[in-house]
Amino acid sequence: MTDAGPLRLGVTGHRQFDDVPTATAMIDHVLDRLLAGEREAIVVSNLAEGADRLVTTLVVDGRGGHLEAVLPLPPDDYASDFTSAESRLEFEHWLEIAAAIEVVEQRGDDSREAAYERAGVVMVDRVDVLIAVWDGKPSRGRGGTADIIRYAFDRDVVVEVVLVERTTE
Repeated sequence: MTDAGPLRLGVTGHRQFDDVPTATAMIDHVLDRLLAGEREAIVVSNLAEGADRLVTTLVVDGRGGHLEAVLPLPPDDYASDFTSAESRLEFEHWLEIAAAIEVVEQRGDDSREAAYERAGVVMVDRVDVLIAVWDGKPSRGRGGTADIIRYAFDRDVVVEVVLVERTTE
């Protein structure tokens, strides 16, 4: 990882996890270290609820970084997976400020999980560092957090893990 140009940060993690304030503080610490010396940041995010949006907020709103969105499905279809009208509005906000938006290739009758996995892979392929907000457990479905972390390791992408606990979901 060199200091030339902006640092491209990816994010993977759980949609729900316990003790969000502590996780936020830990992510802030990771970002402080990675972006020391006022280095510019670009966050490449799938914009899922939870970890994706938390890291996106901390990079864009907290550090003046830029956002590139990589979506698993067309925006209207993807937004149907979000839990509330407020979440869908937050998603629309991020799309409005994104410097770039890409919807990954849709392949015939692929499952939603396959599309989510493909979006995670595309995101990892575009970053220098992956921030993983993870409980340390295997993925609960195809393309889950552990799968994306494994893919990043296989591609020699630096992975910064922020350990969290989940008692819900």
